[in-house]
Amino acid sequence: MLDIQDLFETLRRAPNILSQFVETIPESRLDLRRGDGFWTVAEHVSHLAQVQPMLLKRFERFVTEEHPEFVPYLPDSGMDEPDTPPRMSMTSALDQFACYRTSQLRLLKTADEITWKKTATHPEYEAYSLYILTRHVMMHDHWHMYRMEELWLTKDAYLTRLE
Repeated sequence: MLDIQDLFETLRRAPNILSQFVETIPESRLDLRRGDGFWTVAEHVSHLAQVQPMLLKRFERFVTEEHPEFVPYLPDSGMDEPDTPPRMSMTSALDQFACYRTSQLRLLKTADEITWKKTATHPEYEAYSLYILTRHVMMHDHWHMYRMEELWLTKDAYLTRLE
């Protein structure tokens, strides 16, 4: 866990990286669906914003509970749920992402060494802790940003198909 400060710094920088990145994408490409089962760039941005409240609650539970038990976050698993995230305006999504990230970081700054090592139960993972969750959030941010860049710039023959 020697990289906590690096993780913290990466999470702190993510809203600016995401905002600057989205500004470079032409408006006409934000809602382009590259194929069946593909999200649009705007849907990826919206998803990043929409998961932040859930992530803040998970961080809070690590701080306040002895051994939290989590359930998988599956926003589109209900019968009436869409297959893609609801599209937000890019300004609203980026603002929400940044606002929640600030709150998350403020909370993480209060965590002591015992809290960072605290474990939890999560049915999707062999191990789960505040440290693992924090690293997971960083990787989740970057995976979606990578996917957005791929959807924007990659030619069809080279586009990763997630099936």
